[in-house]
Amino acid sequence: MHTALTIAGSDSSGGAGIQADLKTFQALGVFGMSAVTAVTVQNTQKVYDIQEMRPQIVHDQIACLFDDISIEAVKIGMVASIPLIESIASALGSIASLPPVILDPVMISKSGYALLKPNAQAALVQHLFPLARVVTPNLPEAEALLGKEITDIEGMKQAAREIADLGARMVVVKGGHLGQDNATDVLFDGNKCRLLEHRRIQTANTHGTGCTFSAAIAAYMAKGQTFFDAVSQAKIYITGAIENAFDLGKGCGPTHHFFDLYQKAGMVIG
Repeated sequence: MHTALTIAGSDSSGGAGIQADLKTFQALGVFGMSAVTAVTVQNTQKVYDIQEMRPQIVHDQIACLFDDISIEAVKIGMVASIPLIESIASALGSIASLPPVILDPVMISKSGYALLKPNAQAALVQHLFPLARVVTPNLPEAEALLGKEITDIEGMKQAAREIADLGARMVVVKGGHLGQDNATDVLFDGNKCRLLEHRRIQTANTHGTGCTFSAAIAAYMAKGQTFFDAVSQAKIYITGAIENAFDLGKGCGPTHHFFDLYQKAGMVIG
């Protein structure tokens, strides 16, 4: 059994955060573990509040798991503050043979709630980028990291290179916010860029897509796939999850993490 650890916040609505990560791991045949960084008050409409965990508790969740279990990949999601970032860096930095770390630099919720405190962005780059094998910003996050607007594919390519210069070894700049007919992601492995395209799916039910995509990359890397293969497979998975998303709640519904398993079992979700 392959294994992966998610370090992220809890989503009370079940569509994003550690809930999405654990569902993704399970759907892709990877045993998932979690270190909870915060508890959110949220539903499909918005994030209302956040309660952070004590940094030492976050550190110790990670450390005790590595002391006991062979972990093959780590996904990092919402880490709201400098003390949390430092505690995670301390815990992961002490691991002699650190497995691939996939960092999703979550900054703002779809409803506009700040999930990363403004003064913590520099700490995220300083402490966690050097530990990351892959960083997966969407366009607004890439713009925030670089302090400039990104308007096209060439700009995404340049952004990927510049984000790598900040310390990340490999970068996926997600292009869903460009608004084109195709959803195009730019993959940069430290040497060359590749484009990953899929037709845009017209749906409002996209809650947790970023969490799910980065968790899928972690799952495939836990299974030994290379960067380009892992991201390509993760793109296929998240596309299917969005195509079969649930029309649940009054806001943005969640993606369907087990769509493939349901289809094989002949189960139809209306």
